[in-house]
Amino acid sequence: MAKIKSVWYCKECGHKQLKWTGQCFACHKWDTLNEEMELPESQRRYTKLETNNKPIRISEVTEENIPRFQTGLTEWDRLLGGGLVPGSLSLVGGNPGIGKSTLLLQVAASLAEQGLTILYVSGEESVQQTSLRAKRLGAVSNQLLLLSETNIAAIKNQIDEVKPDLVIVDSIQIIYKGEVPSAPGSVTQVRECTTELMHLAKQQKIAVILVGHVTKSGEIAGPKVLEHLVDTVLYFEGDRDQHFRMIRVVKNRFGATDEVAVFNMTSKGLQEVLNPSMLFLEERKRDLIGSSIIPTVEGSRPILVEVQALVTKTAYATPTRRAAGLDSNRLALLLAVLEKRLRFPLYSCDVFVSIAGGFRILEPAIDLGTLAAVASSFQNRLIDPDMVVVGEVGLGGEVRSVPRIEQRLKEAHQMGFKRAIIPKHSSRGLTTQIQLIPVEYVDEAISALST
Repeated sequence: MAKIKSVWYCKECGHKQLKWTGQCFACHKWDTLNEEMELPESQRRYTKLETNNKPIRISEVTEENIPRFQTGLTEWDRLLGGGLVPGSLSLVGGNPGIGKSTLLLQVAASLAEQGLTILYVSGEESVQQTSLRAKRLGAVSNQLLLLSETNIAAIKNQIDEVKPDLVIVDSIQIIYKGEVPSAPGSVTQVRECTTELMHLAKQQKIAVILVGHVTKSGEIAGPKVLEHLVDTVLYFEGDRDQHFRMIRVVKNRFGATDEVAVFNMTSKGLQEVLNPSMLFLEERKRDLIGSSIIPTVEGSRPILVEVQALVTKTAYATPTRRAAGLDSNRLALLLAVLEKRLRFPLYSCDVFVSIAGGFRILEPAIDLGTLAAVASSFQNRLIDPDMVVVGEVGLGGEVRSVPRIEQRLKEAHQMGFKRAIIPKHSSRGLTTQIQLIPVEYVDEAISALST
């Protein structure tokens, strides 16, 4: 019998070490090494030559339209670049209870109504539990098959027998391969099972969707190789206690990345929100000091969001800086610009900034709007409620241009806004129905905020 050796795998990056060192040599993170039993040489996976594929010149490759399965859910199809591609492997991650299984059941039912065969593999719930949810959502079809199984070999046998068009695995962290001595959810098990499903999807042209758990930091649990193996990665965002959910695409080999779709959670499942700007601004108060409206762009869609700021005198030696929905380091940089260029004594104030509605924005185009909200709260001065503010701010206090300015202003005009503070460089050759206030520096923008 072959000797089984123990090795140490990093749960963050998947790096293998022969000894425990406390810190991973590859990603340099601490306390991420888990001991696992290495698969014997005789039981390792080998790829056999099954085709006679030969390299061809790139100029000789013919462009063919990629077939897609369109679910009828407009936002879901848009996220994937037009629908599910046969033979693709997708990964959906999110916090527990945020709606991953609910949405995938709706997708499965919609495709089943079109005559496609769907196999829903539930490893964490029984068939009865999944059936109860499906009936509550109205996702019942004879083409939708349920399977409660965690062994990858048994799952592959059922796929060979059923020959489905789409396989949904909920979730990949609970699936295990019997030949691997590690526990389900370990680095080796996740990598091996995902690779098995990837080969299955590519060889049989079956669309496969995996559900992934997330860590406390919000990243998908397991090795990073999991995200490298799949074709598409989608993250659920938003607070599970609120009524809307956001799905962000961070990787897509068949479409654009950084697309965002908004869904509304109801008793009948997730409903599409075709106008997210109206959703995020429906509870906005026009007479609120410390509030500014920013037209941001997520993927190809412009969305208006509200940034709220609260500036108060601090009672401690070190002032507090808190940010929700934007990078806290970026906020510290912007506050330093206000202190240096506009002489705002924020060193003696606590500053709290939040994106209303639980939305998270990373693009620098929100810089000027964030500074406007902070200045409004500090000066106790109301910003014109019919004004939007957009622009990137440099360390010298200059306002830099932002991309897709026409899309942003068009969305603002459709939502009823009449004025816009934008970078002066972006205003060149711009034609729009909204009144433009081009600025070069932050102090010009702050002076133009009031009515």
